[in-house]
Amino acid sequence: MAIREVLQLGDPRLRAVCTAVDDPTSDEVALVLVDLKDTLRHWRETTTYGRGIAAPQIGVMQRIVLMNIDKPLPLINPQIIERSPEMMVVWDACLSFLCIFGQVTRNKWIRIRYQDPSGEWHEIQAEGELSELLQHEIDHLDGILALDRITDIKTLCIREEFEKRYRTESPYAI
Repeated sequence: MAIREVLQLGDPRLRAVCTAVDDPTSDEVALVLVDLKDTLRHWRETTTYGRGIAAPQIGVMQRIVLMNIDKPLPLINPQIIERSPEMMVVWDACLSFLCIFGQVTRNKWIRIRYQDPSGEWHEIQAEGELSELLQHEIDHLDGILALDRITDIKTLCIREEFEKRYRTESPYAI
């Protein structure tokens, strides 16, 4: 129901570990999901970035993520239950520091378990871009930021340079 302020790099809440959601069917969770959807849509419309957002980014310290690649996908209490031994290096950025891009290391595929808003449990295996994005958002729930996973400080660049040099070959391509 509202576009919420996205916490920015340096806010200590981004480094906190989130608590599990006791009742995924609660009105409180439904409102958080609406706010995440509205906020993510706003960022996508105004910056062209925003494939996912985690509840702590809007100051809600619960294990809730909203992804939106092709359609909105709410994930409640998501957890990675299996990771590929193979790794990949990908460009990463974050709504909490959209002026900074860098290359990070992620597992090529992961298997996750999560609840939907009705409380039902699901498992999915994700590869490539979806795997990278899920790892990024689930990291937020544990107080881990993309900058913590950077491969080399020399890959850091500002948004303008990223867009000029690397965006078309990245998951952020329009």
